[in-house]
Parts: sequence; C-alpha cells; structure tokens
Amino acid sequence: MLIDTHALLWWINNDPRISWRAREVFSAGENKLLFSAASGWEMAIKVNLGKLTVEGPLGSYLSKHLVDVAVEVLPVSLRHAVGVADLPNHHRDPFDRLIVAQALAEGVPVLTADPLVTRYPVETVW
Repeated sequence: MLIDTHALLWWINNDPRISWRAREVFSAGENKLLFSAASGWEMAIKVNLGKLTVEGPLGSYLSKHLVDVAVEVLPVSLRHAVGVADLPNHHRDPFDRLIVAQALAEGVPVLTADPLVTRYPVETVW
C-alpha cells in the first residue's frame, strides 16, 4: 500500500483526521507499506517554505518514523514519472499525480483521504 504524504504525517502526529481503517493499516504488521520518494520531496519543499515543521532535520525525522512503522521507500522511476502523462487532469497537485502513477504502475492501493485521488482508476483505502 502506497501511503499519501498527509496520511503518514497524520499517523505520526496522531491526528484525529486519520480514519480507523488507516490506523489499522499502520498498526497491523502484515501490511507492506510504501512511501514515495516524491512525498519526501514534497515534505522538503514544505519545510523549506515554512509550511511544515518537523522535529530536527527532515531526513532524520523521516528515517526514524519510516523505520518505526516498517515503511519502505519507493523510488521514483522513469516509468512512474512518464505515467503521469496518461492520467486525466482530476488533480492539479503534481505530487499526488505522481503517487497515483506509482500506485498504478506498481499495482498497489493508495492510503489517502484525498477525494480527488479516488477519481483515478486506482484502489484507495481510507
């Protein structure tokens, strides 16, 4: 399952917006969880712009939390990047579009609360 950026942040911060189903996904040790390198890039941009604050350096913060919940980083491949060209323009956020393209290419669902992602032909869980 590919974790959308907000889903990981909500899990880390025990945000009340995270669904019971998402909590189950994070807690049940048998799920293979993936986090896109694109989400790391998105977070880096937001940290740099002052729109996201994390405890300590972003790399250390992410590494710690990804290890804590046994999440594997999914690199962005050329196949993922060019897959964005085949997507309808339901979503304007380039990071979300890339996550959808990755999920489609890898054949995995997306853990997301974003209603625009559900408009794509990808399985979503929330």
